[in-house]
Amino acid sequence: MAGGVLAATLGAGLYVWAGDDPAAAPEPAPAAQAPGAPLMAPALGAAATPAAAQERAARRQVLSENVQLTDHTYCDYREASKYPVESRPVADHPDQIYPNAPITESGPMRTDGGGADSKVRIQSSQSRVFLAAGEGVAFSLRATDADGKVLPLVVTRALAKGVAKEGARATPQATLAFADNGAGADAAAGDGAFAAVLAPAQGALASFNGTIRTEVRYSAGGSNGVIIFDVIHTPELPATWTGQVREATESGSLHFYLGAQMRTAGRYIVTGRVDDARGQPFALLTFNDVLPAGPNEVKLTVFGKLLLDKAPALPLVLRDVDGHLLKENTDPDRALMPRLAGTVYAAKGKQMNSLSGAEWDSEERGRYLKEFGKDLVAARAALAQFDPAQPLPAVGCAAGAALVAAQAGARSN
Repeated sequence: MAGGVLAATLGAGLYVWAGDDPAAAPEPAPAAQAPGAPLMAPALGAAATPAAAQERAARRQVLSENVQLTDHTYCDYREASKYPVESRPVADHPDQIYPNAPITESGPMRTDGGGADSKVRIQSSQSRVFLAAGEGVAFSLRATDADGKVLPLVVTRALAKGVAKEGARATPQATLAFADNGAGADAAAGDGAFAAVLAPAQGALASFNGTIRTEVRYSAGGSNGVIIFDVIHTPELPATWTGQVREATESGSLHFYLGAQMRTAGRYIVTGRVDDARGQPFALLTFNDVLPAGPNEVKLTVFGKLLLDKAPALPLVLRDVDGHLLKENTDPDRALMPRLAGTVYAAKGKQMNSLSGAEWDSEERGRYLKEFGKDLVAARAALAQFDPAQPLPAVGCAAGAALVAAQAGARSN
């Protein structure tokens, strides 16, 4: 019988938020009861059997867990969605704080035959993964022994070529010259690190659209090794930046407007990072909208409540802006705009009195909160009716507590 009660209780309108539409949740299945029977279980008397006591305890446990789950669902969703997706604390996206930092790796040497030589370790780096039209990427590698001592390294071949789609004809290719001479991409001469630059626009790969794979073959520590560097190149330039940036405080938030000239109409996704006056990363800003061809402004928003809650040192600095035109049903799925590396704009405003402390709101968020709130109220009512002698646990957030109090007041009236 306990199993049947458990199943009926878990069906009582609960669902876990995972992106599903709450409005589409199935209607709760009513618990099996005799007509007119009260939801409250009969009080345990002196003659209650151990089995009945165990069943009652199990049912109360299920109802208590129901209350805990609905409380967490409502409060956690409300907290996570109080800022819009286009204006988030940078801590939510630690992998996107410094998009232009080199990508470095270190590991055992991959030998030419497909195995690995653990006596030789290879330190490698590449400056970026995505290449817009006219951009280049720097590669480097260095060999060391297990103790970190630099080993002599000789690059025997470095060839970059486009990765062809299945059934496509052969793609163009280009050779790269790796050197340890302190020139170009090589930071210091004679330090054992060999570097080269791939600039597709300057050779046969200028019009190639897609993944360019650079295969570097070398010898170090008495073995022959190979390393692969992949980048994604888009020769199409869908839009350019005008260099004009302005700021405005509107609708309770701070906005940065970046001038752009769209050559191709479509959906553009632009991302920028904001630091505080001390250089500490503060927010990740995103623009995602359809823009027509011609002159436009891309709006990046620092949400008012985010500014008020986190209180960063002012003025703010917008930096490292990148964007692309989204292209559906094709590979690659984007055409890159030129990146704006480093400081793009230093805000002039230092006043926060015109900002709004209101949580972000939308039709979708309101609908989810309404459904999660109904579940919270229903779960607490079920537990209270089952065991009215015991106090209910406190609600985990102020908004949830206010909702429960308002429902209680409505019932009393």
